[in-house]
Amino acid sequence: MRAYIDMHCDVLTRVWMHRDKDLYKTGSMVDLQRLKAGGCRMQFFAVYMLPVSLKGFSETVFPGDEDYINKNLDIFYHTCKCYPDLLRPVYHPGDLEEKDWEGILGILTLEDGRAMDGRIENLDKFYQKGIRLITLTWNDANCFGAPNSRHTAMMETGLTDFGHQAVERMNELGMVVDVSHLSDGGFWDVAALSRKSKKPFVASHSNCRALNPHPRSMTDGMIRALAQCGGVMGVNFRPEFLTGDVRCKRSKAEDIVRHLRHMINVGGTDCAAIGTDFDGISGRLEIGGPEQMPLLFAELERAGFTETEIEKIACRNVERALKDAL
Repeated sequence: MRAYIDMHCDVLTRVWMHRDKDLYKTGSMVDLQRLKAGGCRMQFFAVYMLPVSLKGFSETVFPGDEDYINKNLDIFYHTCKCYPDLLRPVYHPGDLEEKDWEGILGILTLEDGRAMDGRIENLDKFYQKGIRLITLTWNDANCFGAPNSRHTAMMETGLTDFGHQAVERMNELGMVVDVSHLSDGGFWDVAALSRKSKKPFVASHSNCRALNPHPRSMTDGMIRALAQCGGVMGVNFRPEFLTGDVRCKRSKAEDIVRHLRHMINVGGTDCAAIGTDFDGISGRLEIGGPEQMPLLFAELERAGFTETEIEKIACRNVERALKDAL
């Protein structure tokens, strides 16, 4: 079975919502059993920040940001402690070198950097807690900048002053900068800072705007800029982002392959990767969980991708970018 890396899933939030204790067996799309069955070598586990619109609810149900983050991290670390042969955290490039270990490597990420609260010292604090990637925004503006939007003014908005300083500090720390959900203006600011620092950045779960006009997707110019900086983008399995039809709730492996082919045609073989967004998506999905990932690699073979291309998409591109960024 082919090993693969997935750059984004939201299972931690699902487990927190259901008050489960660990990731071994869940009622969600992702758990350790399914990851192992599908051949997952490394999974990025996102702490998805609850939408700002929920903040008016009771704090006993929706805790403050830092408390909520800590509860999600506790689930991950408790799982590592209970199942040390199945899950280990990644902190440094050397952690990627354990070729003989047959378990799953886990990387903690934060989806929406609003918890930094405009203070650089918070980056260091969350780095010490094990966070190694921050998706700078979700769908609301925050201290980093603006989200993707159908409104031109919002879409053209770049990083805030804090956002510039924070991205520079992330590059110094070895904390990966993720532009999925970010405005176009913010993307280009990150690209400029990446060229300056010579550190790659990523789009952990984004698709190609040439195939899907949604503003969450990346233009060909963005894909080229990402690739030139040594970055990677993980194809998102959400039907609306794959097909270009906002009403579509069904996706097939061939839809995913079409986006991967476009990434490679535009940015080269070193920029394409996988960012499923499992547990953050829904619909009638041909590939609806880790155990079904072999279907993707079979479809890539049928579509004429070379063995080298498939290996890069599955693992090598992300491994190389992480080693350069961490």
